[in-house]
Amino acid sequence: MVTLLGSIDYNADRLSQPATALRIDTEGSECESPVHLHRKGQLVVALHGGVTCEVPGGLWMVPPQCGVWIPGGMPHSNRTTANARLCFLFVEPGAAQLPTECATLALTPLIREMILHLADASQEYPPDSHTARLVQVLLSELTLMPTEQLHLPVSDHVRLRQIASALTQQPDDRSTVAEWGERFAMSERTLARLVLNETGMTFGRWRRQLHLIIALQRLASGATVQRVSEDLGYDSVSAFITMFKKALGKSPARYFSDK
Repeated sequence: MVTLLGSIDYNADRLSQPATALRIDTEGSECESPVHLHRKGQLVVALHGGVTCEVPGGLWMVPPQCGVWIPGGMPHSNRTTANARLCFLFVEPGAAQLPTECATLALTPLIREMILHLADASQEYPPDSHTARLVQVLLSELTLMPTEQLHLPVSDHVRLRQIASALTQQPDDRSTVAEWGERFAMSERTLARLVLNETGMTFGRWRRQLHLIIALQRLASGATVQRVSEDLGYDSVSAFITMFKKALGKSPARYFSDK
């Protein structure tokens, strides 16, 4: 038995069905689960609001109508924005050919509806039932879903985690690599090399990726584009929209309307 979010306890490994599902509505403030793991793989689906999953080596953002896949046996924690609505799909090992690493999946309306239907059904369904046939189709369709690049690589290096934490708390901090280096008694070149070696990204690209994740969280919670652009320290709304379109191929309005 583990605490999934807030005070919600659920044993995902109790049942041996190929897949089970659970709806969760958070109320009022943000919620966070302690680090935990289970045998089954888990798809975290955001129906409203934003969800961030932290796993060893990275942060994964779940915008509305998408899902983050967490393979079985991987330690993780989940954090939601206020008033988020989400659904967990738990998949038995070997029941579907899903990624062996974390991945953000774009989900079709059909898949979302099947997951919600499963969440409302009895989880102890027999193998020859209508629910079992639905799960078979669901898992088959899920393996075909494309991935989206909503991942922020964060290693266990203490300096990198300190910078990520500081930027998460104050995302409008526009300090240069050299200025960040001064804070940690490191040269600009050493810090730049550290970020590249640990994340595979330049410092500038890594910070933009963090900005993208924060932007998606806040936009999903109802914040305006102008407010988010100000919170992230952009000089203008148009500069923020340009960054967003470059990363995701769509403006914020189009991105969320298409979901």
